[in-house]
Amino acid sequence: MLVRDTASGYGIVSRLIHWLMAAAIFALFALGVWMVELDYSSPYYTSAPAIHKSTGMLLLFLLIPRFVWRLVNPRPDDQELSPFERKASHLVHWGFYPLLLALMVTGYLIPTSGGRPVDVFGWFAVPSLVSREGLADQAGLVHWFLAYVTIGLAGVHAAAALKHHFIDKSRILSRMWSGPKSS
Repeated sequence: MLVRDTASGYGIVSRLIHWLMAAAIFALFALGVWMVELDYSSPYYTSAPAIHKSTGMLLLFLLIPRFVWRLVNPRPDDQELSPFERKASHLVHWGFYPLLLALMVTGYLIPTSGGRPVDVFGWFAVPSLVSREGLADQAGLVHWFLAYVTIGLAGVHAAAALKHHFIDKSRILSRMWSGPKSS
């Protein structure tokens, strides 16, 4: 089992981070859509947002090492893609980093703009760095918009991977699922 990425596929670190973040992002989106409809009498009124914020903060802290790992590892060969697909893939992959960063930072600003820290599963608290009247509403609107953009882009990304796997019969999806071919 390879740790680092190679020209023929992704190593275990990239694959674990990819699938962990993908699952968490889709789960956070579903949780976010569900929790904003909760009313004060719901037993999940406080626990759902607490889970959402805690998980979001952990993903924010994972995004930085993920970005560094991406920079120091070779990218698997993409010669089986058309020039358009290669450019689109490059744009989508690199576009996810600033998009996710903006999504997570706006998520952080919603609860902390009033000066309160974010408690992360009772393990530690992330302090408020900005306290400003009305910031929570502005950050919330941007966060909502970015969440839908992220899910839309992730859906396109997943559809492209499935197209390459089932229609083109390429190893694009396989190398992210199971890594490089065994020699």
